[in-house]
Amino acid sequence: MIAAALIDDIKTGDLPVDTPLPTERELCERFGASRPTVREAIAQLQMQGYASAIAGHRPRAARPSLDGILRGAGDLIFDLLGDGEAQAHLEQMRQFVEMGAAREAANRASAMQLAKIQQALTRNGEAIGTREFAATDIAFHRAIVSVVGNPVLLTLHDLFVSHLIAQRPASPNAEALDRTSYQEHAQLHAAILDGDSAMAIEVMDRHLARAYRARLKAAVGLNDAADPDSA
Repeated sequence: MIAAALIDDIKTGDLPVDTPLPTERELCERFGASRPTVREAIAQLQMQGYASAIAGHRPRAARPSLDGILRGAGDLIFDLLGDGEAQAHLEQMRQFVEMGAAREAANRASAMQLAKIQQALTRNGEAIGTREFAATDIAFHRAIVSVVGNPVLLTLHDLFVSHLIAQRPASPNAEALDRTSYQEHAQLHAAILDGDSAMAIEVMDRHLARAYRARLKAAVGLNDAADPDSA
């Protein structure tokens, strides 16, 4: 009840964003509640994004952001499913999202959006064999997903794809894998430019499936190398 009342105050502007929340004593008096109850209410506000937590200072009123909400949901997914299962589910989600985005890009990307995809592809090619390749890989796929114009999908893509790329095991054939990825990116770009949505979907599907299998093989190889008794 306390958390709901404070959230209503923030939404109506009675408690402006970035102003300190009332003290625990003031809230105890207002609601006739104990300090532990008030602290739990403030914790709920923080969990829902309506209060910012700053060490050594009173929490301040805030408005939840899309990024914050989805980031919190992402953390819960990994906690609930575990890294291995969560990554498999995220790979599947990414495949559905990006195949749909490839179709949309082929069907209706504007001249500006096509230019951004081209720029991302060029940077990706220039980064082959360097530490920057992963970032340019993400940027290329992001340029395609952004064509859809859905901020929820784009935020999820930013959060989860970044996580998946960060979990990529090191590979002794990194430059060769970079070149393969770039060549597939170039094929995808060509299909989008041609307005061939069927080919764009096919290339994206093949590209993501191949990349996922390569990561699994690299992970198994690393585990075998770390275990001298493995067969």
